[in-house]
Amino acid sequence: MPPLRLEVFEETTQPKADTVVTDLSALEEARLASYEQGYSAGWEDATSAQKDEKALLAAELSRNLQALSFTYHEARVHVLRALEPLLIGMVDQILPQIARDTLGPTVLKALTPLAEEMAETPIKLLFNPVARPALETMLLSLKGPPLELIEEPTLGEAQVYLRLGESEVRVDLEGAITEIRTALTDFLTLSTKDLTHG
Repeated sequence: MPPLRLEVFEETTQPKADTVVTDLSALEEARLASYEQGYSAGWEDATSAQKDEKALLAAELSRNLQALSFTYHEARVHVLRALEPLLIGMVDQILPQIARDTLGPTVLKALTPLAEEMAETPIKLLFNPVARPALETMLLSLKGPPLELIEEPTLGEAQVYLRLGESEVRVDLEGAITEIRTALTDFLTLSTKDLTHG
């Protein structure tokens, strides 16, 4: 058996580092200065990040408000366009019926002051023949001057002229309906153009 060999571990000498001995107070000051510098840099980074975040939030809010404004106007125009046939149908169908139903009371209201002014002077009523039944029913209750009923086919069904001597009062519910329809059409046209023109 071969003899046992032990490995030799020799101490190798490494160059020793120079040890710097400093003052403990100087070391503490350096540590505090380093801490302050790190704290200030962190604070500046946080402040800068907060400013950036605020700018991003403001830009996002502005975009959302613009989109919301556009959506509101778009929805408004859509609703008005959807309501347009209904509104025009009401003006064309319901208002003429209301005008026919209220023609008598309206004429009576216009006639009463005239009747009180000139109790003995005859008042001429010019109207469309279709309106005769409604007018006769209302005028039966009027106590006052004599009335001369004159049918005038050129007048509309909801138009009546009251003539007392040289003065004349016009009751024109058809004209009122036409004005309402024109105003409604103008409103709907302008409101729906708002979105396309800004």
